[in-house]
Amino acid sequence: MQELAHKTLINRKTLLSMIPLSDRTIYNLEQRGEFPQRIVLTSRSVAWDLAEVENWIEAKRRSALKAARPGFMWSV
Repeated sequence: MQELAHKTLINRKTLLSMIPLSDRTIYNLEQRGEFPQRIVLTSRSVAWDLAEVENWIEAKRRSALKAARPGFMWSV
């Protein structure tokens, strides 16, 4: 089992202050396995592991791939 000591969980409000994406976009990324999975705390409360979110941000920062702009066609 994974060690749970020193884990910091963040709520939705904190996550959205760190990640400038909509709730729906984050949910879609989670469903595709492209974003850290939420942890269900109660029937009305979820959280995310801060370290996993920070690692995701850093991976995006290091990524050489740039997101294509809507309607933009790359010329070859």
